[in-house]
Amino acid sequence: MKIATFNINGIKARAQALPAWLDDAQPDVVLLQEIKSVDDNFPRELFEDRGYNVETHGQKSFNGVAILSKFPLEDVERGLPGDESDEQARWIEATVVGKSAVRLCGLYLPNGNPAPGPKFDYKLAWMDRLRTRAVALLAQEQPALMAGDYNIIPQSEDAKTPDAWREDALFRPESRNAYRRIVNLGFTDALRARTQAPENYSFWDYQAGAWNRNNGIRIDHFLLTPQAADLLVDCQIDKEIRGHDKPSDHVPVWIELDA
Repeated sequence: MKIATFNINGIKARAQALPAWLDDAQPDVVLLQEIKSVDDNFPRELFEDRGYNVETHGQKSFNGVAILSKFPLEDVERGLPGDESDEQARWIEATVVGKSAVRLCGLYLPNGNPAPGPKFDYKLAWMDRLRTRAVALLAQEQPALMAGDYNIIPQSEDAKTPDAWREDALFRPESRNAYRRIVNLGFTDALRARTQAPENYSFWDYQAGAWNRNNGIRIDHFLLTPQAADLLVDCQIDKEIRGHDKPSDHVPVWIELDA
């Protein structure tokens, strides 16, 4: 089962590039972030015509997450538990069944800038809720994953120029410590399980020639429960899509599970 995560930075802007990538890469499941669309305006037919089931958790002009799956999506839930007042569309989860059932959690973690400040406080509070959900997933002792745009640079080797990010909410110690508290529960970072090589980035700013200089960061992650990690075959970053017309500032990351 090939599962991808992709922050598309607006479904309207990526209405040609995303289907072209799907046709080329042929993922079985895709977790999308920043669709920037309400549910009713999401172009479902683009993906249903390609054999995907579609579930969305949208928001006008901002945020928004979705799941595309060639398998039926079961037990779909929207919104990260723990704060009923939170109206931001950043979390969706569902179960797919191939050879094995896998619980998929797609997330778009808050950016948190400027830090310190209210947006940074929201980011850290959201990560506390994420940790609570992570504990519950582990307790089920089944294959599960949490994947998406974490807006977290875990380590210095995950940035071309780490010093430039020291005071950014993506790299501040509070953010990285909150991320480690989740990983250390018993999750596996899929990419790091497959390679320790540096310069495996998933985001490049549109400005200042960042792409051409490979001045990137790795902020799109797959965290796997032990049962999912046992099924891991591969994990790759698909940089080629950056050459497509109107690319996102992110590129897809994908895993293959024996599931």
